Amino acid sequence: MARCMTCGNDYEHSFEIKLDNHTYTFDSFECAIHKLAPVCRNCGCRILGHGVESGDEMFCCAHCGREKGVEGLSSRVSAHSAEHVAAS
Repeated sequence: MARCMTCGNDYEHSFEIKLDNHTYTFDSFECAIHKLAPVCRNCGCRILGHGVESGDEMFCCAHCGREKGVEGLSSRVSAHSAEHVAAS
């Protein structure tokens, strides 16, 4: 068994995530997200999907980026990407 580094639960079905030469142990996706998911620079929510980036700032959506004065962001999927996903 291994101890979750977020909540401290000692759990027999824990799992590891390796990121940037570090190994993190968790008992749930919820704890992994709480520890590792980036935070939107505008609203503070955890970014679980792709989000959008401007320089070193991450936002959950283009709207939040625009709220911080970033221009040219789009949260929309291109037609090519949407067709690729639909074909999968």
